[in-house]
Amino acid sequence: MLWTNVAYAMGAGQSAGGGANPIASFVPLILMFAIFYFLLIRPQQKKAKEHKAMLESIKKGDNVVTAGGIYARVFEVQDDVLVLDLGETKIRVGRSFVSAVIDPKAKKEEKKPADKKAAKDADKKEEGKDGQK
Repeated sequence: MLWTNVAYAMGAGQSAGGGANPIASFVPLILMFAIFYFLLIRPQQKKAKEHKAMLESIKKGDNVVTAGGIYARVFEVQDDVLVLDLGETKIRVGRSFVSAVIDPKAKKEEKKPADKKAAKDADKKEEGKDGQK
């Protein structure tokens, strides 16, 4: 008996009188979809579009990384197959398995020994200042 009274009381606010706007009940659902679209779906589509453009722009001589983590140079480009040069070995890989094209010019330049010495001197000066406080 108790549960039927509770169920009746819960349904009393939404009786056949139709006091609530049916569109208002869809507003949270629409807001959740909008949030998912702008935070998940749209960025993922953008990333997939950039990856597809990268795959189409692969040419002979490019350095690439495969999905399996193999670093190689493109030796030959066929339709959907790339022949990769690993030094002494050449392998055939599907174009879609390339994760990234690596630009060898983008490597970080190492600091010269003089720069390292200057950095150490600056560190020593900072330690001296901290000790004086």
